This record gives sequence, C-alpha cells and structure tokens, in this order.
Amino acid sequence: MKTYLENGNIMKFFVDMFFVTIACIIMAFAFAAFCIPNNIAPGGFSGLATVLYSFTGAPVGVSSFVMCIPLFIILYKDMGVINFLKTLYGTFVFSFFIDLMTGRFNFTNDLFLASVFGGIVFGFGAGVLFKFKGTTGGTELLALLIHRKLTQISLGNLILIIDGIVILIAGIAFKNFEIMLYSAINIYVATKVIDFIQEGSSYTKAFYIFTSYPEDIKNAIFQNLDRGVTFLKAKGGFTNEDKDIVFCVVSRMEVAALRELVTDIDKDAFVILAEVSEVLGEGFKGVTEE
Repeated sequence: MKTYLENGNIMKFFVDMFFVTIACIIMAFAFAAFCIPNNIAPGGFSGLATVLYSFTGAPVGVSSFVMCIPLFIILYKDMGVINFLKTLYGTFVFSFFIDLMTGRFNFTNDLFLASVFGGIVFGFGAGVLFKFKGTTGGTELLALLIHRKLTQISLGNLILIIDGIVILIAGIAFKNFEIMLYSAINIYVATKVIDFIQEGSSYTKAFYIFTSYPEDIKNAIFQNLDRGVTFLKAKGGFTNEDKDIVFCVVSRMEVAALRELVTDIDKDAFVILAEVSEVLGEGFKGVTEE
C-alpha cells in the first residue's frame, strides 16, 4: 500500500494521528480509572505492568513501554517505517497518559462495574484506534514474533493465548480467582465494543470488490494484509463484459486498511462489505459470533 507521502496526502496522515492520539488517551483513561485501582489485568503488557505496579509501585505506563522496546527493535524491518512510527507513537501516548492519570480517578470499587465499564471505555478507544489504522503494539507485536516460529497457530489465537497467560499470572499474583474472571469480562466487553465501532458485531468481514484492476488489488492484499483472495467470475449486465470480482475475508482490525488499499488503486471500484458469522481456517478464530 502506498504511504501517505507517496499519495501526497499529508493532511490525512495528521488527521489519522490526531484521532490515534485521542483514542490512546481514552484507552489510558479506562485503564487508569477502572483497571489499575481494582487490580484488573486484562491481558497484554499493560495488564502485566498492572500486576508489577500493585507489588512494586513501578509506573504502569513506563513498565509496559519498556517491555515493548525489545519487540520494536526486533520487528522494525517487518513493520516498515510508517507503521513503526505510528506504533511507537501510539505506545508512547498510551503509556504516558496511563501514568499521568493513575491515582487521579477511582469511580468504583465494585469489580464487576469496573470490569464492564472499563471494557466499554477501553473498547471504544481501541475501536477508534483501529479505525484510523493505529496500534499500541504490545501483545500484537509479541504474537507476531512468536508467529514466526509457530506458523501453524494464527495470530488471533496467539494474542488470545498471551492475554490468557497474563490473566492467569494476575490471578496467581493476587491470589484471587475472581480477578481472573473480572479481567476476562473486561476483555470480552472491550472486544464487543471494538466490533461495534468497526462497523458490525461480527469478528470478520467479507469484501466483494468490483474493479478494473483485480490483479493489482490482489497483489496489494497479499503484500500488505497477508490475506488470501478469490476471483469470482461475473458478467456485467449492462456492458455484457466478463469481469473478475475480488473476494476477500478480513478481521475487524483490517477493515479500514483494506478500504484505503482499494481506494488507492481504484477510486471507482464498487465495494460490498458483508458480515460473516463464521470463518474456519488459518488466520481466523473459527467461532460463531452472535
């Protein structure tokens, strides 16, 4: 996919970064106001840092950022300059505002309310973040690194496993089984809100792309999203011409990226975005979403 500079659309880059900043602040607020005061550790490096904070007082944001540094170094070349800078920036903003807000808010000591409303606020922020193609790295980077060796396990499942391990560590560290359950509730609620923000409740989306440049779009999807495509044969009802429809299924975090990719190649492409209730295969979790 062409970068912002190659497209000459620097303004769009700054708009994206503005909303990435707002999204990271919202996510940091959710963590500082609901999770940290109640020892809820909903996976990821920030969840692990919450456990460290409870026992050592080490700032959550600083700890989680430091944990990400080795992954940034290892995966720099794989991410590309633009994605690397956006990920580094998102991680920094998220970490900075967690520490800035920690200790300033504590709306409730009820674990259930904290896990639910923390998940709602965090999910909203993460949904906006994904919508503008941002990320805070962390679990995603670690999963990407592990995926190099364990290619038979999808990235989605690796992220789920890593988050599960962090939740387990929190439960053992706090000697409280309920903390594990409430952390899991927090993740579940956040995931559902992310789904909603990303235009639908299903985990996956199907793209039907009617374009005059099917090969270019296919190659761009292979290169940038690492997803497979299928060409569906069709005939135009008005022109009576044979055409190839590009069919591709992607995860919720890839919807915005694929939209922009198609627009960059063919501004006149006709795109149908459909919900998918179940996908079985590499790269997808393979369960039905309600």
